[in-house]
Amino acid sequence: MNLTLFDLDGTLLPTDSDHAFGEYLVRIGWADGEVHRRRNDQFYADYLAGALDMAAYVDFATSPWRGRGADELAAVTESFLAEVARPALHPRALALVQKHRDAGDLVAIVTATNEFVTRPIASLFGVEHLIATELERDATGRVTGAIRGLPCFRDGKIGRVSGWLASRGTSLAAFDRCTFYSDSTNDLPLLEHVSHPVATNPVPALAAVAAERGWPVLRLFD
Repeated sequence: MNLTLFDLDGTLLPTDSDHAFGEYLVRIGWADGEVHRRRNDQFYADYLAGALDMAAYVDFATSPWRGRGADELAAVTESFLAEVARPALHPRALALVQKHRDAGDLVAIVTATNEFVTRPIASLFGVEHLIATELERDATGRVTGAIRGLPCFRDGKIGRVSGWLASRGTSLAAFDRCTFYSDSTNDLPLLEHVSHPVATNPVPALAAVAAERGWPVLRLFD
């Protein structure tokens, strides 16, 4: 069996889902537009620069919604999917995921963006297995603003993938081929860890690394 891993934002989606969700919360009035947008944009710039403080970002990103009730959250999630996430799906990205599913690969999305935002998006791609940054919850099940366990970011992606495979009684070494698709230099640790890294819609820094190392480059978006 082959293992195929996909980053999400910038790789399968031509946008950043966490940033887009923040913008959506501004649009529906759950977050103050000027303040939230300024901080959201700064965190996104930090991410692109490889300097993101994940704990601070998760606390910020969840603050507009984590006190809301389950029904409200479900309704907003559905409207975000309908208005933002689903229209962002690209035929070539959907076809790539489906190709690996049809081949019988074990497929997972591995993303730094938190599980609340990304689980429904993974479902849009037909991907059962999501490895994302997990959110701590209190005794009542409400999100606290902290991260539960190891953030799925940079080197943490290796630990999270390894832990997920171990829970299934296997490891990377058990697969004939391990492929990881990503657009970002933040994912260099996992790209270097698999047998078949693919620079997908790469940012210029990753494109340069791919050219130097002879990695294939795939462009799903124009």
